[in-house]
Amino acid sequence: MSDSSTAAIPGLGLAPSFHTPLFVPDYPPMQGDGWVVQRGGMVLSRGYWSGLWLVEGLAALVRLEPDGPRSWMSITPMELESQEIGIAAACGHTVVMGLGMGWAAANTALNPRVARVTVVERDPAVIALEREIGVFRQLPPDAAAKLTVVEGDALTWRGAADFLMPDIWRPLNGPGREEEVRRMVENTGAAGVYFWGQEMELARRARTLGQSLEEPKGAIALRAIAADWRLPLAGPDRPDYTEKVAAAARQWLRD
Repeated sequence: MSDSSTAAIPGLGLAPSFHTPLFVPDYPPMQGDGWVVQRGGMVLSRGYWSGLWLVEGLAALVRLEPDGPRSWMSITPMELESQEIGIAAACGHTVVMGLGMGWAAANTALNPRVARVTVVERDPAVIALEREIGVFRQLPPDAAAKLTVVEGDALTWRGAADFLMPDIWRPLNGPGREEEVRRMVENTGAAGVYFWGQEMELARRARTLGQSLEEPKGAIALRAIAADWRLPLAGPDRPDYTEKVAAAARQWLRD
């Protein structure tokens, strides 16, 4: 869903300037209880399955920890591309596990197939920070009206959902996450799910099984893995999905 124009970078020649049709809220710099929103200038950032981009005005959510500040989420090409399939596939009552910077929930609410969005966030400081930033207030009234934020734990929260979008992990790579997602699906009865970084888990499992991601066998392998996980994953039925999984894994998969 990204789009590009060309910009010159001193010493590097030409690099594409990142643009997206997704809604990107305005994030004013501010500090909450244990969290900081920062704004940067011009940076180079790699996409999830695309290449290197020039990004201007980068916004980031930073967690203040005892051993120093740690970037928790940022509006980078990687973050945006890694959620766009879930946003497009969302429908009915969609439950987003993890508020983060609120942009994924906001874009989900803009999807006309989505009737309402419940965001489950366990940290009240993140909820308070989002309210101060006013991400959802930047939406059209009909989209903003779809959104509800509740304080809760993604692994234990129960409620009926049509579609599930878990994004509670840091970092991107971490084996065994399908087990936690399965718990969330069981707790909500969701008929569809897209979890952050699922391409890493699919590629890791395919590699463990000695299965290639080259077409046409790659698509069959990914669907078989999703079935073995007993997860109704959004993505594997897309004609471009195997290529996207392979590209993301080449850039981001870590053992």
